[in-house]
Amino acid sequence: IMEGIMMMGVEGIKKTILHGGTGEKPKFVTGSVTFHFRTELCNDERTVIDDSKKAGMPMEMVIGNLFKLDVWEILLMSMHIGEVAEFCCDVIHTASNSDKLYPIVAKSLRRIAVGKDPVDWHIHTCGMANMVAYHSLGYDDLDELQKEPQPLYFVMELLKVQQPSEYDRESWALNDEERLKAVPVLHGQGNKLFKQGRYDDATLKYKEAIMCIKNVQTKEKAWEAPWLRLEKMANTLTLNYCQCLLLMEEYYEVIEHTTDIINQHPGAMKAFYLRGKAHMEVWNEAEARDDFMSVLDLDPGMKKTIKKELAVLKMRMELKNEEDRLKYKAFCVSKHKLHGNSTCPTLYALT
Repeated sequence: IMEGIMMMGVEGIKKTILHGGTGEKPKFVTGSVTFHFRTELCNDERTVIDDSKKAGMPMEMVIGNLFKLDVWEILLMSMHIGEVAEFCCDVIHTASNSDKLYPIVAKSLRRIAVGKDPVDWHIHTCGMANMVAYHSLGYDDLDELQKEPQPLYFVMELLKVQQPSEYDRESWALNDEERLKAVPVLHGQGNKLFKQGRYDDATLKYKEAIMCIKNVQTKEKAWEAPWLRLEKMANTLTLNYCQCLLLMEEYYEVIEHTTDIINQHPGAMKAFYLRGKAHMEVWNEAEARDDFMSVLDLDPGMKKTIKKELAVLKMRMELKNEEDRLKYKAFCVSKHKLHGNSTCPTLYALT
């Protein structure tokens, strides 16, 4: 039912209307846009990469902030409500020299579709910030597209356009300036909740602040000054997040996040300290001791604190070993009564 092909007035974009819309074109000044999309490769098979209808939900984006794929805003602004159109976009609109745009956006959209955060919650330099370094996105088809960008077809169906008063702006909907302004506010809210002992609520504030930073960080070149400033902010918040997790007894998650930071920033003293505390809680004596000694190497001023932690570690391990010895002794006595054995050789080795 094609109504003919027309150029968009933008180099590298060709539009084909598949189904006409109704009424006048909406005003795309501010507000949100709800639409379905299907992404296809420009090959003979027209291989489908993503399809919001198959995912079971339309996309809702904020005008002026359609993640990082600016071309979608151009496409949607050419449409009427109810219109279905196919757009052929050259590589210039789907990738750039600094980052491979569509694959990064597609990963975020796939995560949203299954109820996950748009960015990975592994706060070292993976997540969106390091996808530009061609680390795996977690999807083979997107990895391939990231390595070798190519023209894409977008089939779009515009469902509705809403004004700002009609929708709630979440943190992902903010522009970069608004995101950075939101970070200290969220940080402060998290700290207040932490002091009140509301650790679960505090983690949500810290997490939201980190997501704001990581979304801005994607636009900076990895390891250069602006990127590093944002990384430092994110790490501070992540360590606050880990302090909450420690008090919530989520020890293995603390170990995971602090290890991510340490691998990228081996001078992160607080990360070693929190990881040491977590290792101590799960009886990893050698790992805890190593982390506490690393804290001392990085900051000799922590000597008194570390001395105390090592004493606690020693006491906890002695209690644990005694507890294990008594459990094993009880086991051997039980075995002796059951089988009539006169001795339990390993029992005497432990006592």
